[in-house]
Amino acid sequence: MSCRLQIFGAVLLIAVTTRAAADSGTHAPAPFDQNAAIAYSQAAIGRTLGDFSFLDTQHRIVRLSDYRGKPLVVNMVFTACADSCPIVVQTLRKAVDVAQDAVGEDAFSVVTIGFDARDDTPERMRAFAHSQGVDLSNWNFLSGDAVAIEGLVENLGFIYYPSPRGFDHLAQTTVLDAEGRVYRQVYGAQFNAPALVEPLIDLVFDRPTESGTLANLVNRIRLFCTYYDPTRERYRFDYSIFIAVAVGAGSLIGVGVILVRAWLRARPDARNA
Repeated sequence: MSCRLQIFGAVLLIAVTTRAAADSGTHAPAPFDQNAAIAYSQAAIGRTLGDFSFLDTQHRIVRLSDYRGKPLVVNMVFTACADSCPIVVQTLRKAVDVAQDAVGEDAFSVVTIGFDARDDTPERMRAFAHSQGVDLSNWNFLSGDAVAIEGLVENLGFIYYPSPRGFDHLAQTTVLDAEGRVYRQVYGAQFNAPALVEPLIDLVFDRPTESGTLANLVNRIRLFCTYYDPTRERYRFDYSIFIAVAVGAGSLIGVGVILVRAWLRARPDARNA
């Protein structure tokens, strides 16, 4: 699908020099260029994240392993960001709304994690979530210490640099599978909803662990019959295939009845009766 080519039209929000990267000890290959940045990020696909600990906005400990069992969407921000981070979160908010409608409200989870370990406190993350109008039961805003953040961004292939405006960073949203492995990277401060929803559909509706079960059959039918309507910016379930099957089956039954009746009338015992 065209949305799966999103990575090749990536929008990278990075404006730094190679010297600044070398001085700051950041997480990108050097020398920096767009192709290298995408390659670094794409290399994380298939990688299982470490079980890092964070704090939610109520100072409760949250571990990444707490989210195992269903897909997880990970979004990195810093709360002092005045431009790209709010745009990313607003774009993600719209895509999450579409995804919930397509696969179910409880089918996946979302975490937004502040990568500025010094300033992105639980209070700052709570205020940031409020300012973005995000209040969903399956979406948490988390803070971490420097060790957890450094480990996480390396696992994710996420790139950021200190800059005069705070940080410049890769605009990246990561989709993990139910086992905590990186499944897809979505790039850009703004992206179309299918770029996020399609991998979630893959993960939610095509579960190999349920192979042969009724639940798996239902999921595969939903996967086959669900399509994105760009005019409504929503996924819709296409009932036309079932109508066509019903009409076809009815026609076959009708033809069968006619043939059986004709055969019964043509039998010798029927003519002699």
